[in-house]
Amino acid sequence: MLTSMPDRQALARVVWSPVTKEHLPGAEVWVGVVTPGSEVPGRVDVIRGALERAGHRCVEAQPHRHDALLAVHDSGLVAHLEQVHDEWLAGEYVELVGQDRVVPYVFPTAAMLGGLPMRAAAAVHARAGQFGYDTMTLVGAGTWPAARAAVDCALTAVDLVRGGEPVAYALCRPPGHHVTRAAYGGSCYLNNAAVAAQALRDAAHRRVAVVDVDAHHGNGTAAIFYERGDVAYGSVHVDPGAGWFPHFVGFAEETGRGDGEGATLNLPLPPGTGDEPWLAAVDRLAGWVSDLGADALVVSLGVDAAVDDPESPLLVTADAYHGAGARLAALGLPTVVVQEGGYHLPSLGGLVAAYLAGHHA
Repeated sequence: MLTSMPDRQALARVVWSPVTKEHLPGAEVWVGVVTPGSEVPGRVDVIRGALERAGHRCVEAQPHRHDALLAVHDSGLVAHLEQVHDEWLAGEYVELVGQDRVVPYVFPTAAMLGGLPMRAAAAVHARAGQFGYDTMTLVGAGTWPAARAAVDCALTAVDLVRGGEPVAYALCRPPGHHVTRAAYGGSCYLNNAAVAAQALRDAAHRRVAVVDVDAHHGNGTAAIFYERGDVAYGSVHVDPGAGWFPHFVGFAEETGRGDGEGATLNLPLPPGTGDEPWLAAVDRLAGWVSDLGADALVVSLGVDAAVDDPESPLLVTADAYHGAGARLAALGLPTVVVQEGGYHLPSLGGLVAAYLAGHHA
């Protein structure tokens, strides 16, 4: 059990923005069935409340230049997310079918195109599938402002670390690690962790490591840096080969390509995995980061591997998150912690607090 609180002087700065609560997913569409959305604004409130009770100091995110997005994302994706909901409302979707969220229905996969060039679809409901790769990740009126504010949370945390803070926590919502350079999905719209890693590189850190402890593989972050050696990506997650998102990637044999060969480490775990093997994987990731000689760290802190979370079959406890924080803190690297998943509201805040307590133990 957790036995002590860290010294108040050592507590992390918590960066948040009220704008991140403007994204209202409304629903998700899974195998054709409309279900309630799980990535809800209340996530921000329960995390912030728990961290304030633990003594962490909350500061509001500051706006940052748009260029930071384009360093890791194609301009077409960014423009689409910024404009598509207005375009949707300008159509007849609300009147025809009562749908005020942007929902893809057709996806121009490589198999569909058969080698022919990608063309921009004339219809908004078709173009949505060019950039969104699932039907679970809907776009509403507040999606773009919230996703943009989440990026500002991550970049403000980078600023704090650049200013001498050993660790800063970004309460990013929506999460981001499933967003690739040109496509969004998995309840994510912009890749907060990738933006943070690139910003640390731009701040003259020679090699940045991203360690992802979310229950699901961060396919977007992995893809963005897959051919780069200056940003390494390591992840412990439920095995996609056992039928879990993102299904098609996240396997152990994916180790990087070209300059990035050896700079990706995936550690998939079987459903039902609990604390001991999960922490052993975190230990392996920490050792790998040390061996790479990284001089800065981004932690994609998803807490949906927890016992009570509805989104994964892993059985990790708060004690293990505390242990993970301690293990990654022992690397002694300037660290930006970026919130990813975690959907069980009654336990969510305590799990994040446990990780940060471990980081400062």
